[in-house]
Amino acid sequence: MHPPSPAAAAAVMDFSQNSLFGYMEDLQELTIIERPVRRSLKTPEEIERLTVDEDLSDIERAVYLLSAGQDIQGTSVIANLPFLMRQNPAETLRRVLPKVRVHEDAHLFTQRVWISLCLSRGCDSVEEKQELEALHVAGVEMQLTAAVSFLTILQDESVSVHTYAHSFLQVILLHLEHRDAGVSNAWLETLLSVIEVLPKDTLRHEILNPLVSKAQLSQTVQSRLVSCKILGKLTNKFDALAIKREILPLVKSLCQDVEYEVRSCMCRQLENIAQGIGTELTKSVVLPELIELSRDEGSSVRLAAFETLVNLLDIFDTDDRSQTILPVVKSFCEKSFKADESILISLSFHLGKLCHGLYGIFTPDQHLRFLEFYKKLCTLGLQQENGHNENQIPPQILEQEKKYISVRKNCAYNFPAMIVFVDPKNFHMELYSTFFCLCHDPEVPVRYTIAICFYEVSKLLNSGVYLIHKELITLLQDESLEVLDALIDHLPEILELMSTGGESSVQENKLSSLPDLVPALTAAEQRAAASLKWRTHEKLLQKYACLPQVISSDQIYYRFLQRMFTIMMTNNVLPVQKAASRTLCIFLRYNRKQEQRHEVIQKLIEQLGQGKSYWNRLRFLDTCEFIIEIFSKSFFCKYFFLPAIELTHDPVANVRMKLCYLLPKVKSTLKIPADKHLLQQLEMCVRKLLCQEKDKDVLAIVRRTVLELDRMEMSMDAEQLEKEKQQNDGRPMSDKTFEKKQFVLGRDSKTPTSLPKNIPISVPGSSSATPSTSKEIKKSKLIRSQSFNNQAFHAKYGNLDKCTTSKSSTAAYTPSVSGLSKTSMISLTDDSFRMRNTNSTPSSFSSNTSLPSTSRGTGNSVDPKSSGSKDTQPRKATLKSRKSNP
Repeated sequence: MHPPSPAAAAAVMDFSQNSLFGYMEDLQELTIIERPVRRSLKTPEEIERLTVDEDLSDIERAVYLLSAGQDIQGTSVIANLPFLMRQNPAETLRRVLPKVRVHEDAHLFTQRVWISLCLSRGCDSVEEKQELEALHVAGVEMQLTAAVSFLTILQDESVSVHTYAHSFLQVILLHLEHRDAGVSNAWLETLLSVIEVLPKDTLRHEILNPLVSKAQLSQTVQSRLVSCKILGKLTNKFDALAIKREILPLVKSLCQDVEYEVRSCMCRQLENIAQGIGTELTKSVVLPELIELSRDEGSSVRLAAFETLVNLLDIFDTDDRSQTILPVVKSFCEKSFKADESILISLSFHLGKLCHGLYGIFTPDQHLRFLEFYKKLCTLGLQQENGHNENQIPPQILEQEKKYISVRKNCAYNFPAMIVFVDPKNFHMELYSTFFCLCHDPEVPVRYTIAICFYEVSKLLNSGVYLIHKELITLLQDESLEVLDALIDHLPEILELMSTGGESSVQENKLSSLPDLVPALTAAEQRAAASLKWRTHEKLLQKYACLPQVISSDQIYYRFLQRMFTIMMTNNVLPVQKAASRTLCIFLRYNRKQEQRHEVIQKLIEQLGQGKSYWNRLRFLDTCEFIIEIFSKSFFCKYFFLPAIELTHDPVANVRMKLCYLLPKVKSTLKIPADKHLLQQLEMCVRKLLCQEKDKDVLAIVRRTVLELDRMEMSMDAEQLEKEKQQNDGRPMSDKTFEKKQFVLGRDSKTPTSLPKNIPISVPGSSSATPSTSKEIKKSKLIRSQSFNNQAFHAKYGNLDKCTTSKSSTAAYTPSVSGLSKTSMISLTDDSFRMRNTNSTPSSFSSNTSLPSTSRGTGNSVDPKSSGSKDTQPRKATLKSRKSNP
């Protein structure tokens, strides 16, 4: 290795003085330090050894690799065992599995030989140590892979339980005492899963009987630890008598083991054993062992005994709890501050369960002392002030502070249980100050946990929820977005409780008690928007949909609506934009002031639907989809139907494509005969797309959409049909003759002569209102399809009459877009139709409402240069040429 040049040394000094990153010219002066790199390329001989004949079957390849391959190839075969078992279980068990056993046994033997050789000659060289380490790692990897594969085969049920026990059980038991702890635990987990499915006889002969010798003191500590975990699992497989006779003696022996690790491990299995032997044996056998272990000299043993006692509280009766368990718990709590802080962590975590289990047996004095103990834990570590700088705190102090943070976090987790312990009526006097401290804790994990529990606390307080209004505002204004994210999971429910709970029965008075709520909500959204955590921002916007139930529509209009517009127009994250769009639609849904409603609708149409950026027009279509979902069909048809379908003229292919996907939902909003003029407009737009669309992707979607539209059923207004029928009965003869001409085109819908009021009738898209034969339907479709080629379209939609017979395949492909009423299917060049259409269809969008015209015809078409990528150019490559209307 060559030393760096003086220039490089000077550059390094300048780099450290100027900034962390420095300048590129300084970095370029640094000498590249060459380090020895171990050669990873394979020699021809090695490649030859790794090459396998491609003509071999999976079974033959596996046998070959296990017999003559390298370790990495053998590991690959073992990882592939579940697949081989599913493909050919008989051959895998007969040919592959024996090779797996031999391969593993030979590998273990090779390891032992190498270890012995290295120990005998010192193994001082680096190369020898690396070689031994590589061999050891390869063996561990293979063992872990085998344990996972065997477990997968069991879960896949590739073979019967009997076959699995015969073929795999002995291999699993053989490797339980592997010297590597990770490997041993992996095989143990596999065995514990196998125990769940094995029959009793197999468990007794293959596992329980050998366990008697494995649990003796003469065996290794690892063997006895494995025995403890197996005993805990076996108790659920045998009856109480067998457990008492064969398992409990081993349990007692291991509880008195000379090693504290074994005693602690066996103590933690007593919970499973108690559930298997029943209440009586638990009280007579397990409880005395737990009491004795709670006085053990080892802190880990005492901790295990305490946690097991807490988990078994439900099994014991009141006398056992008050006379036996309560003194142990009391002593444990008193000694916890003097012992290791890890005990405090466990105690604080189980405090809620302990309070619930001992509820009702505390004396008033004991109740008070236990509550004071909890309060002390909630502020543990906050009173200590050391004069050290943050960078100069000793490591032991830092470790201690981490433990104190864990204790306070556990106290926050158990706070709802403590409210039940003191009774919600006493919250203000007993626990409010503690709740205040937890909400203002300097550590984020503590505030995060109390934010998660805030909804539970609100439910428990019920009418007293007004007591924690300020804490809600505090958490909404928290500087950590993690805390905000945890709080908003149940924000709608919390705000509902805040608005309906409290002492007052008038909602306005209750809402007046939250004067800082709106500023806190807006500030929270701004902090989320300014961060990179867009999922939190999206979630917050989704939860804001509950605000109409909590605050007034004026507050929403002036403080939130414009913000939703801004997010939709400027935010760069699509899920956030969609969340803002849907929330805005909900705000609009609950706004009852017409002038405000019209202003919002006008902004949606002008700024999004007619916006210069194609991205905004895409968001307009998203908004239309939400409006169809949230509002009534008539609302969409009145305000958004025409602006939506006018986007068929959009110069950007992506917009037209998105509109095509939306067209079935758009059609579902129509009712016949009231919306027949809108149905005509929809059909004309689809015809235009079929005849003039040049983008192949859009055209393919149009064709699929047309088929879907044709299959759709349309809602019919029975009451309106009845009125039309009555009007038709009194019309002059010339009108009836006009209807007969329509019938000749095969497009008449025979409406029942009498329909009950307000019962919608669904008719298929191209059939009549009453059932007809399939032959007539096909004939009608054929006549309509042929008529599409020869009829000119309305001049407003361009020179569609130039769709010549060269496009007959496209026109013939066009099925009926919908089941049309009597006046909708006549020749579009007929003067009489044009007059009727002019009378029935609004001349512009503004004729129905006070909104300005929403027509986006060619006269108002956007400059192609301003219609492209988000602001200037389209996503699709080029703009499609459009012919100007006359």
